[in-house]
Amino acid sequence: MTSTFTLVTRTGAPVEQLFDVSLNIDAHEASMAASGERAIEGVTNGAIGLGETVTWRARHFGIWFTMTSRLTSLERPQRFVDEQVRGPFRSFRHEHTFGTDSGMTVMTDTLTIRSPIFGMLAERLILVPYLRRLIRGRNRHLLASLNATFQ
Repeated sequence: MTSTFTLVTRTGAPVEQLFDVSLNIDAHEASMAASGERAIEGVTNGAIGLGETVTWRARHFGIWFTMTSRLTSLERPQRFVDEQVRGPFRSFRHEHTFGTDSGMTVMTDTLTIRSPIFGMLAERLILVPYLRRLIRGRNRHLLASLNATFQ
């Protein structure tokens, strides 16, 4: 079984700038400082591009994990998708979409995951709530970094 969830973030930041910072490895690392997440292989700084990979090393649930993701779709500034090619999940897909609504930029994160153990139970009780908090925190950090640029 798979689990899918969506988070919607609204901001006054320009869509192109939010799109670009969302593809930036350095910004991602800064947003994940609490987990010690670092890019250790592939694209390790700057923007990641279509077909490129990044290998992340991070501590979650007190355990060190390594995960390699590939950027499988890129349509600037509307959408990009990263997918696990090697790592702890049976599958992990993160679709990022960007648009505007009533003068605001709308960023939508849709994650589809398959747990490596305990299937749907682990997804619903542990992984989805954890990943929601993680992505929410990441998005808050990205927006704060953009807002600092505009002030």
